[in-house]
Amino acid sequence: MDALSRIGLGTAPLGNLFTAISDADAEATVRAAWDGGVRYFDTAPQYGHGLAELRLGRALAVLPRDQYTLSSKVGRLLRRVEPRPATIFRDVPEVDPVFDFSRDGVLRSIDESLTRLGTDRLDVVHVHDPDAHEQEALATAFPTLIELREQGVVDAVGCGMNQCEMLERFVERVDLDCVLLAGRFSLLDRSGGERLLPLCAARGMQVVVGGVFNSGLLAHPAVGATYDYATAPPGLVHRARELQAVCESFGVTLPAAALQFALRHPAVTRVVVGARAATEIAADLAFATTVLPDDLWPALDLAAGLHFGAHDSP
Repeated sequence: MDALSRIGLGTAPLGNLFTAISDADAEATVRAAWDGGVRYFDTAPQYGHGLAELRLGRALAVLPRDQYTLSSKVGRLLRRVEPRPATIFRDVPEVDPVFDFSRDGVLRSIDESLTRLGTDRLDVVHVHDPDAHEQEALATAFPTLIELREQGVVDAVGCGMNQCEMLERFVERVDLDCVLLAGRFSLLDRSGGERLLPLCAARGMQVVVGGVFNSGLLAHPAVGATYDYATAPPGLVHRARELQAVCESFGVTLPAAALQFALRHPAVTRVVVGARAATEIAADLAFATTVLPDDLWPALDLAAGLHFGAHDSP
């Protein structure tokens, strides 16, 4: 499988993550991804409080359904909440994500996602961020999805999280097809490679990696850049700049190294990248296919030192 066929489009930016975009820009982003060879699209009710699913569905409506894989998530229902909680998405519909990992919540979430997407099936369904709901996910959400898989309603069942430890427990205890690990297998945070990725490989389980730019810092390592959806602390900005300097000494860019770092791991099936414009997804696809020298990787390892898995400012 070549690099381009292993890239998926993550749609949080299509839901106005941090910054609002137009419907036209969202459609152009999906179209550019398709034209560039992307055939995997990942979304969730949380992204833009339904807006990402709506926009993705409209863009995919003109494309052949049997030629792409569509992934969404359960664990949050969109409901009116007063007072409205804070959100990192801008100009969203007047509904908010409410955690619900019950059987009824899972079934309602899938039905509502299908409606917003304007499709009759989801290929992959992930349990989404059950960090504070581990037992409920085990007792109800995963069994419901596995039942739907056995009935042929969905093809694959997974779990998407921003942490490794709970995902490891799910891999060991649940009959999953795949996991989606966000932000924990990157040049700055390699914690996913310590146990989770080898565990998935041993079980023949697919691994989708997201957040390879750590929500922006590894794309643009500057003061004010975001890391894990918040402003990056100065120590992490410094470390990212050190990695950037190593890349520049080899005549390559940090984003290309960040994306290919994840692609190089034998357990990683696919890398999902977010984009809010056609130019952004085109750049991501170029990063995926840039030829990088073999000597770059040990140099980056040396620059990273022993900070693997560290999340805070040194």
